[in-house]
Amino acid sequence: MINVTRTYLPSRERYKKYIDKIFDSGWITNNGQMVKALEQKLEEYLGVKNLVLVSNGTLALQVAYKLLNLEKEVITTPFSFVATTSSLVWEGLKPIFADIDKRSLCINPNLIEKNITPNTSAILPVHVFGNGCEVEEIKSIAKKHNIKVIYDAAHAFNVNYKGESILKHGDISILSFHATKIFHTIEGGALIINDDEIYDRARKLINFGIVGPGEIVDIGINAKMNELQAAMGLCILEDMSDILEKRMKVNEIYDGYLRGLEGVNLLHYNKNCSKNYAYYPILLKSEDCLLKVVKELNNKDIYPRRYFYPSLDTLSYINTDDLMVNSNEIAKRILCLPLYESIDVKDQEMIVNTIRMCVK
Repeated sequence: MINVTRTYLPSRERYKKYIDKIFDSGWITNNGQMVKALEQKLEEYLGVKNLVLVSNGTLALQVAYKLLNLEKEVITTPFSFVATTSSLVWEGLKPIFADIDKRSLCINPNLIEKNITPNTSAILPVHVFGNGCEVEEIKSIAKKHNIKVIYDAAHAFNVNYKGESILKHGDISILSFHATKIFHTIEGGALIINDDEIYDRARKLINFGIVGPGEIVDIGINAKMNELQAAMGLCILEDMSDILEKRMKVNEIYDGYLRGLEGVNLLHYNKNCSKNYAYYPILLKSEDCLLKVVKELNNKDIYPRRYFYPSLDTLSYINTDDLMVNSNEIAKRILCLPLYESIDVKDQEMIVNTIRMCVK
């Protein structure tokens, strides 16, 4: 079976050494040595400050909304994983969708401003597939209207914009470290916070608002990462250079076969951004063609995924009269191909040959 991704697992022996340290200490959660070490190493690796580890990426979003005191309306993209929208609704916020650019698949900055009202408290863009948004344009819009920016950077681990981490942009950026991501902690996530005072408050919010025995100074929730998760992250971080190099080669093989193939379009990447090879999306000429490709691949025990389908403006719990034309059209035609560091070249060739047969 070939799935769209395969969870990377580090050396069992190396992971066991970290686990042995946890057992020896008896400290398995509540900001232990593994969590502290991983936060420090990730700040160094990514070139950021004020990184706070949490138990998953969705909670990272929810904590970010609380930290910035968001209310009423938040402008966001309809083309993302469902958590971008559902986390807003869960927190009593109203998503206001601005459609995407058809080439980059990120939120179109030209459509943000017309959706800003006196009720708008923030913009929530997504670096879709690790493709960086137009961060400078979005910053200018937010500054003009005095609203916050939170970047859902779940896909953007190790992506740089003009030579520096894209995570430095916005008031807060969040990461997901789910097992499907290029860097993972089994389940997990992080906030990268540009303001030191907000960072200090985040430390309290992820631990029920507790600052010490018998001292609760703020509202909070349990969003803490545990030591076993952090140990996995420490192991995988040691392997990141090898992981990225192998994924780049997989990406290049797909590019060599698919770039210029009639009936298949590839993502247009931000020229100012580096790539992290997290996903390999293709756009087919129609939904019928996509369904044909999926069926033929499934028959060969190969399982790509329709990332992202459906367009989030069509969710049953979203009340909007504005159809996001680009997002809906793209969602029907986009397919992510299997991409992981250990995929065999022969399997890639089988995938490509199947696509070729279907798009003739």
